[in-house]
Amino acid sequence: MSEDWTVERLGDVIVPCGTIDPTKEPDRLFRYIDVSSVSNETFEIVEAQTIQGREAPSRARRLVRSGDVIFATIRPTLKRIAVVPPELDGEVCSTGYFVFRPHRHLDGKFLYYYLFTDGFLGAMEALQTGASYPAVNDAQVKDQKIVFPSLPEQKRIVAILDEAFAGIAAATANAEKNLANARELFNGGLEDAFSETKAGRKLVTLTELTTDITDGDHMPPPKSPTGVPFITISNIHKGTNTIDFSDTFKVPRVYFDNLKPNKKPQLGDVLYTVTGSFGIPVIVQDSTEFCFQRHIGLVRPKRGVDSKWLYYALLSPPAFKQAADGATGTAQKTVSLKVLRSLQLPDIPLAEQVAMTSRLDALYARTKSLESVYTEKLASILDLKQTLLQKAFTGELTGAKNRHSEAA
Repeated sequence: MSEDWTVERLGDVIVPCGTIDPTKEPDRLFRYIDVSSVSNETFEIVEAQTIQGREAPSRARRLVRSGDVIFATIRPTLKRIAVVPPELDGEVCSTGYFVFRPHRHLDGKFLYYYLFTDGFLGAMEALQTGASYPAVNDAQVKDQKIVFPSLPEQKRIVAILDEAFAGIAAATANAEKNLANARELFNGGLEDAFSETKAGRKLVTLTELTTDITDGDHMPPPKSPTGVPFITISNIHKGTNTIDFSDTFKVPRVYFDNLKPNKKPQLGDVLYTVTGSFGIPVIVQDSTEFCFQRHIGLVRPKRGVDSKWLYYALLSPPAFKQAADGATGTAQKTVSLKVLRSLQLPDIPLAEQVAMTSRLDALYARTKSLESVYTEKLASILDLKQTLLQKAFTGELTGAKNRHSEAA
């Protein structure tokens, strides 16, 4: 940091924003910025409610002006940070925001960028308290230190960051689009493989491809410090389609031994979530003993049906659509065993199943490779943003503007 830079408390470089009580003007229409109004992806106010003064919530008390910078003190690490646009000048925001109105020696956009630095956000994370709604208070925000140069130098730095971050935003959007396309590549492959329009393909019910379709025990199981793992629907991970045994509780061995054979998963069985996040299949890939709750179905393929093929069939968009169409309930959708057993899947020879599985395995591997590439790209973009911010607030951002946008 250059010697001519100034170090100040945030509380000493801002002016009071003022408050307002909309209920005292019951017929006036206000634009209200609540905590959910700011996007932590675009860092803009994406939706401000229009409310009458008499309907204003008790948290609608902070007056904002165009150019103010707002920062959500509730869950501060979510980075709900935005600059108030001209159309919201004179409106009101939630007391869940700290409103920064910089004095004449501090550029508002320079302050805005400072709030994204690891130093500031790290301090907020360390200071936040509360389990359900972790938050920091206004005094803690004001106590943070900011370093800044002369106003002309602040504006030069902001111009560099504006251009660089515009390039970064474009690079991020491109990487996210490519990541979505990579994921869609596999879904498209599944859709095509199990399309009902395949010539000469006969459809049969899932029951005809299995020896058993059941669900877990409907009674709460006894817990034990040792014994056999018991998985719930939360232990089945969507996306990876795997079982996480790291946080399962255990049931006594005698409880497991007394279960019917069709309630004990075997190598090659396919588990299928039937409640809430329904439609997630998982293939049992080893002989680990475990049992499961009633929100999970067990599908046991018959001889001549490849387990991995059946897993892909249940994962396919056509199968999911059938399950979704048959699901009942409002708060939590449930796929009944009747619906599960009636799912229509193609009846094809084992050799064709194995060949299809091989193609889908290859496509899945390719998809995961592409996902890894674009995920790493997004991580490197995030690192670049922090590098730029670090340089900006230590006086090292001296290069040409286009150098940073090209790096993005």
